[in-house]
Parts: sequence; structure tokens; C-alpha cells
Amino acid sequence: MKRVAKRIVEKQDEGHQCVVVVSAMGDTTDDLIDQAKLLNPAPPAREMDMLMTTGEQISISLLSMAIHQLGRSAVSMTGWQAGFRTEPVHGKARITNIVPERVQAALDEGQIVIVAGFQGMTEDGEITTFGRGGSDTTAVALAAAIQADVCEIYTDVDGIYSTDPRIVKCARKLKEISYDEMLELANLGAAVLHPRAVEYAKHHKVHLVVRSSFNYNEGTAVKEEASVEQGVVVSGIAYDKNVARISILGVEDIPGVLAQVFGALAEASINVDIIVQSGVQDGKADFSFTTSLSESKQALDVIHGLKSRLPYREVTSETDLVKVSIVGAGMISHPGVAAHMFDVISKQGVSIKMVSTSEIKTSCVIENSKLEQVVQALHTAYNLDTDAQVFVGGPQVRR
Repeated sequence: MKRVAKRIVEKQDEGHQCVVVVSAMGDTTDDLIDQAKLLNPAPPAREMDMLMTTGEQISISLLSMAIHQLGRSAVSMTGWQAGFRTEPVHGKARITNIVPERVQAALDEGQIVIVAGFQGMTEDGEITTFGRGGSDTTAVALAAAIQADVCEIYTDVDGIYSTDPRIVKCARKLKEISYDEMLELANLGAAVLHPRAVEYAKHHKVHLVVRSSFNYNEGTAVKEEASVEQGVVVSGIAYDKNVARISILGVEDIPGVLAQVFGALAEASINVDIIVQSGVQDGKADFSFTTSLSESKQALDVIHGLKSRLPYREVTSETDLVKVSIVGAGMISHPGVAAHMFDVISKQGVSIKMVSTSEIKTSCVIENSKLEQVVQALHTAYNLDTDAQVFVGGPQVRR
């Protein structure tokens, strides 16, 4: 907390007005969830939001106190005090409007403003949260609302890497990356930035930089277009362990079947990723789709509920899966990139269960057992290995 306060004061000393968005400390959020479930295994979503927002409120008040101790004026604000208005959805609300009048007024008075991330309020006065990673979204959205010169995201790595540096120690640090590439990586499992934060940055053209909390190294800039490094077709490799595959077997091959299934899933607010339909035999078809592990049980319940009006032979599910993806703007003009990926994975003795592609990414769903081996092999195959030392966490480096 003292280290963060010192970094903020240093920024102000450089002549900047500073608005700081913080999340809860350490395992606070997980601890609160555990406490709630001890009392009620299925706690009401509204009360969970009421509980979850307290973690960030502890952070903002303590950080403000630490800054005051350094002789500077700071004021803490909850998300709703900072002007965040959201849709009436608990647990994963989207921002509908930001009215940052109090933030701007505090800046005009020379104060450092500390804002609680991850939270807002509906027009009816109900407290809501944005879901995991929502503090990133808060920061970028607020930067857009106040037209900040730059939005810096401080984390435990000193930028965005070609893959998870905890798995591949020779990962390549990217000097810059396009919004589109970063959005694909974030959606595909790269945890360094939340997808909604990248969406906001792209839509509002926020100058976004990812840096380390522990040193003063130059970070990675996320921008409209990034220069493509010579010889590098794939910019990054992401993976997502939060994957479940559900298969519906023996469905009548008639118009409207997929509309019924995925319409029902959409009504239940269940996100579906990859969809694959197999060939038709005896007028029956099989198809599979992926969803998040956390929503897989609910998705199965929806499918079971459809059986009376949509007969099928069987429903199966798999959970010990992972989605591995390659991303790169250079893939558009280089044929054979996906084929090379399939070849590399097969040489690791791993079967590919599902495939999804777009202009700048290819994703494969595989079994989880050889994840690290596959990621390392792909990283080497696409010439992303470097001799540089990856920085993850560590003590503060004085400048």
C-alpha cells in the first residue's frame, strides 16, 4: 500500500493530475465469497453485490490514508460516487453511463482521486458489480469519460507477453499490440487485461499502457495499429482452462433446431463460444458447443428442459478441457498458419476436439493434461522464443 502511494505521488510530481482505480487487496474477494457460501450455498445475487463491493472500499480508504501520510491531498470514492451508472444486472453489470462530475471537481481542487473499481449503481439506486476483472474496465471507462491523456494498468508483469510468462520463461515482451489482437488474447484467456476494458479502450481510443507495479520498466502500449515485427506472424498464444464442452446427440435435422437451443441459452444469459455440427445420418444430427465451466451446469439444465419439445437421444459434457489459441494480425496474409498449429499439436500426441478460426486467430480445444507442453511447442514453432529474462513480480526497483 505504501509502495503504491509512493508511485502515485511520483506521478503527481511529474505534473499529472491523477485518478487511481483500485481493486480489493489480495484474496479479499475470494474470502468474502467463502464467507457468504458458509452461510448460504446459493446466496442472492443482490446481497453478493452488496458484499463484494466492500473489498474495494477498504482499498480506496486505506490508499487515501497512505497518500495523506505522504503530505498530499487525496479523496476516495466508491464507483457510484464517481458517477458509474449500470444496467440492473447483479454480478456482471455493464456500464450504461458515467457522470464524473465529482471526480473532475476533486481534480480541479488539486486532489488525487482514488476510485473503487468493479462497481456502480443502477438508476434505481441498486449497487452492482462488473464481474471478475471489472477494475480494468472501471479504469478504462473512467479514462474515456474524463478524457485522460493515458490509462496505465499496473500489474505483476511489466507488459504484455507473447504468452503466459509463468509457463514459458523465454516469452517475448511486446512493445505494442493492436486493440484487435489484445481483444482476441483477452477473450481467449490472457488474464493481463479484461476483455471489456479492451473493448472500451478500442471504442473510445483510450491510450492504454500495461506496466509493472514493481519496477519502472517501459510497458506495452495497446493502440489502434501496432507495427508487425519482421518474421513474426503470430503475436501471442493464449489459453483458457475455463472450458466445458456440451454435446447434443441424435437431434432431428430440421430447420430451427439450432435457433431453439441457442435461443434458450441466450435467454438464460449463457455465453456460448465454439459451435460444431457433425454430419447427418438417418435424419439425425449431432452438435457440440463450448461454454465456461461456471455456466456448464446451468447450460445442461437448459438443454434438459428443452427435451419435451426438442427430442434428442443423449446429452454429454466434458470438463477436463482447455482452449489454446494463436493470435496475430500477420495471419491474414500468411496461408498455412492454422495447418502448422494443428501439426505442432499433433506432434505432442494431443488430439484436437474442436476448432474455431477468424482472420487473426485460431483456437483449438484439447485435453488439459499436456497444456504447458503444447503452449511451449507452439511458442517455439512460431519463432516467439527470446533470450530475455521475463519479469514477474518481485521487489521494487529504485530509479
